[in-house]
Amino acid sequence: MTEVVGAGSARVPPYVLVTGPEEILAERAVAQTLDELRVTSPQLEVVRVYAGGYEPGALALHASPSLFGGATCVVVHDLDEAGEELQGDLLRLLGQEPAPDLTLVVQHRSGQRGRKVLDALRGAGARVLEAPAVRTDRDKSDFAAHEFRRARRKATGEAVRALVEAVGKDVRELAAACQQLIEDTTGVIDEQVVLTYHGGKVEATGFRVADAALAGDPGEALRLLRHAIAVGVDPVPIVAVLAQQVRQLVGVGSAGRGRSGDIAREVGMAPWQVDRARRTLAGWTAEGLATCLQAAAAADAEVKGGGRDPVYAVERLVLTITGQHTRHQGG
Repeated sequence: MTEVVGAGSARVPPYVLVTGPEEILAERAVAQTLDELRVTSPQLEVVRVYAGGYEPGALALHASPSLFGGATCVVVHDLDEAGEELQGDLLRLLGQEPAPDLTLVVQHRSGQRGRKVLDALRGAGARVLEAPAVRTDRDKSDFAAHEFRRARRKATGEAVRALVEAVGKDVRELAAACQQLIEDTTGVIDEQVVLTYHGGKVEATGFRVADAALAGDPGEALRLLRHAIAVGVDPVPIVAVLAQQVRQLVGVGSAGRGRSGDIAREVGMAPWQVDRARRTLAGWTAEGLATCLQAAAAADAEVKGGGRDPVYAVERLVLTITGQHTRHQGG
């Protein structure tokens, strides 16, 4: 994933643009900029302007030199929601010579609103810090891995995957979980360390069910499935995970030989996911995977209202998958 890019020890320019929808990365980019400014201006005055409820002329007032001197940073939030008044005031400010001791930081999530201001910022040489969306499992895995690298801690691919499975719905929660492991543990962060802190959440997810099913272990797969159902996990996402994992095996199997990184880019997975899929493929045939895909499609329709018993539908899918493993096919 794209990292929030800083300028190190270089002086912060008069204009900074933080662009992208991921709130935690945008917040870090703003905080990083303020920290850099405070190196040379410990008494930095920070003024925050929000698009909602903006009053015309307020920006010019905040940007004017202070009677008491000193550096000021004006942070404009939510440009993508800004009305004409705020956009116009920003364009007027950008059309002037940058005031000494003033830094303007503008945050914009996405979309076309505020496009003229964005163009003016870039044209004025603004530093651009990106806060890209973290949506897919691969994005979240890359995010977590970067969190550990940033703290100079080694974490295995299995540990990252387990953490994403446990707390990956919300990026802010994922960042907090990474920080907890960094602060509370020493040495290499492996899967067992993650299970120690988040074992209950991990065990209850569809990923654990899928791992056991694709390993051809019906007893463990059903145990994990029933545990997940008992603690409130809905059958719909469990079926979705099972189908996703089967599709990943099909994708990696179809990609043939090659470096994990190259195949990962081709099929939209992380390299460690490719390595894991390759190990799992040892127990599968193309025909078996095709049968599983058909069964997953049928189960998906049933758990979404097409069948009478969603729990039975997902149990039947698990047994179909384990039954197609070569250990049950005389392989």
